[in-house]
Amino acid sequence: MAAAPIVDIDKVSFGYDAMRPVLLDVSLRIAPGSVVAIMGQSGCGKTTLLRIIAGWLRVSVGSTRVLGQEVSDLDADGIFRLRRRMGMLFQFGALFTDMTVFDNVAFQMREHTDLPPELVDDLVLMKLEAVGLRGAAGLMPSELSGGMARRVALARAIALDPQLMLYDEPFTGLDPISLGVIARLIRTLNDSLGQTSIVVSHDVEECFAIVDYVYFVSAGRIVGEGKPDAMRRSGEAFVKQFVRGETDGPIPFHFPAPAYEADLAAVAHG
Repeated sequence: MAAAPIVDIDKVSFGYDAMRPVLLDVSLRIAPGSVVAIMGQSGCGKTTLLRIIAGWLRVSVGSTRVLGQEVSDLDADGIFRLRRRMGMLFQFGALFTDMTVFDNVAFQMREHTDLPPELVDDLVLMKLEAVGLRGAAGLMPSELSGGMARRVALARAIALDPQLMLYDEPFTGLDPISLGVIARLIRTLNDSLGQTSIVVSHDVEECFAIVDYVYFVSAGRIVGEGKPDAMRRSGEAFVKQFVRGETDGPIPFHFPAPAYEADLAAVAHG
């Protein structure tokens, strides 16, 4: 019998108000142990979807089951307990600037567990070793490069061995080497720690190299899904344009405007 999905979203619609629908009839399922990408343009609703999965936003239409629990049924304490089973890597790391690398990683262990200090110390060094930064334990965030800061944030995110990892644009602003390092870490940590991971991104090549499955979101709807190789061959217009970086397609290059000739004529007679 197949294992139950870690995330099961069924016909979810969401808007910040009645005039601004963000997600429309979205359904997706994420299997245990997989790395899944949610991809699309900026503003298409993919980060909103991540926030719904994390319980930061509640939907009024549809069902959101995460780690076996219906999120809309949980009270504040239930949401808090659910989030304890998740890790989150924010877009720019969001490290505590007045704490050392070591203390950033130790923060959750000290706040949310009763582990003895010597065990916390050992676990912090273990997490930093996993991301290749044990030697940077005494540095401050201001002394780190962008890629190093992202790796420290990743070590902090896995500090409590979460079952589900959420990555919000993890590759943004990184040089090619750091980007490749972070991508490989996402896959390696997912497999070695027995996690399930969701990666929200618009970076096609890095995502396709590490994920098992991809969902494409456009204007709040799922417009394509499948394994990376299948998505490279997809004939769906948006997926094809997005994957290949084509100028022509359902997403126009030009912002809506009157006919060019009409604007020129208006200027000439202005």
